[in-house]
Amino acid sequence: MYRQVIDTAVEKMGKTNSVYQEELRSIRAGRANPQLLERITVDYYGVQTPLTQMGNITAPEPRMLVINLWDQKSIPLVEKAILKSDLGLNPSNDGKIIRLVIPELNEERRKELTKLVRKNAEEAKVAIRSIRRDAMEQFKKLEKDSKITEDDRTKAEKKMQDKTDEAIKAIDALCAQKEKEIMAV
Repeated sequence: MYRQVIDTAVEKMGKTNSVYQEELRSIRAGRANPQLLERITVDYYGVQTPLTQMGNITAPEPRMLVINLWDQKSIPLVEKAILKSDLGLNPSNDGKIIRLVIPELNEERRKELTKLVRKNAEEAKVAIRSIRRDAMEQFKKLEKDSKITEDDRTKAEKKMQDKTDEAIKAIDALCAQKEKEIMAV
């Protein structure tokens, strides 16, 4: 009975971890990565289209992204969308492709990004603790409804705490890895 509650909670914790990983991918660490552009959408003939569906995005050099669009007429639209985004990148084109040079991060910007990574990690940990709290309440309700014994509840709570600790360690590891990546010069 309580195993189902634990399985559901663990699944939710996994989703929280996945969301945190997505947030980390969108944080620019001074290295060119095509995933930086995943959130950008372009107003393409009146439809908000993800940039990733409009052409090929490659990183031929560590500090450069190249966007090769399938429709050359959309170059100005894509440039406008990149300029409007919060990435702070200036696109340049030669009529066929768009180049994005990723600038070197200064010390102040690195510290800002590190703070952002920590803030996002803390939000993920709060979400995980909230999932644990909900599961603990369900265990108490099951015990109150005489569906499990007090020993089962205690066992379930310990298991749930162990799973929570694992999920939080995973978030901390991701956070440390991203901080190391950001602070690397």
